Amino acid sequence: MHQVADNTRTCTMTLGGGSVNFREGETIYEVAERHRKEVPTLCYDPRLEAFGACRLCVVEVEGIRNPVASCTTKATEGMVVRTRTPVLDKHRTTLLELVASENRNTKVDSLSGYASQEFGNLLDRYPVRAGRFAGKKSGTSNTDDKNPFILRDYENCISCYRCVRVCAEQEGDHAINVMNRGFHTQIITEFNNDLRDSSCTFCGQCVATCPTGALGDKKALRAKDTPGEIKKTRSVCPYCGVGCSVDILTKGDRVVGIHPAMDGPANEGALCVKGQYAFDFVHHPDRLTKPLIKQPDGTFREAEWDEALQKAADGFLKVREKYGNHATYGIASGRAPHEAAYTMQKFIRATYGTNYIDNCSRA
Repeated sequence: MHQVADNTRTCTMTLGGGSVNFREGETIYEVAERHRKEVPTLCYDPRLEAFGACRLCVVEVEGIRNPVASCTTKATEGMVVRTRTPVLDKHRTTLLELVASENRNTKVDSLSGYASQEFGNLLDRYPVRAGRFAGKKSGTSNTDDKNPFILRDYENCISCYRCVRVCAEQEGDHAINVMNRGFHTQIITEFNNDLRDSSCTFCGQCVATCPTGALGDKKALRAKDTPGEIKKTRSVCPYCGVGCSVDILTKGDRVVGIHPAMDGPANEGALCVKGQYAFDFVHHPDRLTKPLIKQPDGTFREAEWDEALQKAADGFLKVREKYGNHATYGIASGRAPHEAAYTMQKFIRATYGTNYIDNCSRA
């Protein structure tokens, strides 16, 4: 081992038959992910504290009698780890059969949420007999919850608690929690009320992390029967100047949903309720598609951009000539990016020589 610039030691271990480097403090799972060694999981989200609940990520470690959960076990110098063996495959297949036997749907529409396909993809990867352990089921769906954004289909819940943990650890809302144990386990709000009556801010993070579609995106699922393939387009949320990255879901020429970009530099997978769900304005019939110029009789007529911009410039000049530089006051929009705010203040200070400029985000 040797020292690196940040004083974290770089160590060596054997992973899946090959020698790999890792930094002291990393878990086996983190090392495996970085070196692209297949280790399945259902309760893991890289943004959350490792939980070790699903036990799918267990690996064999030389010198340790039983398999260990790779997401909670630290890698150590010289460790020899096997990520896939016949015993591990049988163990994972049996666990998946237990979970699949209890779920109403093992295939859900990808519009349900960002991670909604994780469970189904694992069932396709392993030789699972979905009805092998069929019997008593847990989780009662709350289809009566009238909130317009989040589907609470708990018959597909596998008690991974990712939704509860992301609400607490990432959002700090603690709007949902776990009630009871065993087959009576249920995800609830305080006093088991509707989400609208809880501290939920409808950020959609619980939906984004759910691996089974037990929590689904109601607005996106409106388009599940719409013909066409789902296309993802990376963009930036227009609602404020933070610059959250989003993946816009479209079918044909229609926006049908929004996924948070987990690799977004400003948001790292987080969105507010507007960024997550307020996209209907894109196709609203009242949305302006051309500039409007006010007429002497108070009505508006459509114009091209060159004419509209010239009209605005003439108006600014007329006001300055008649009333002076201090007659114009600029207020930049909090929905605009930093570049637009900079341009706005530059326009006021350079054109009028004043500091009559503010930003609505200041309030």
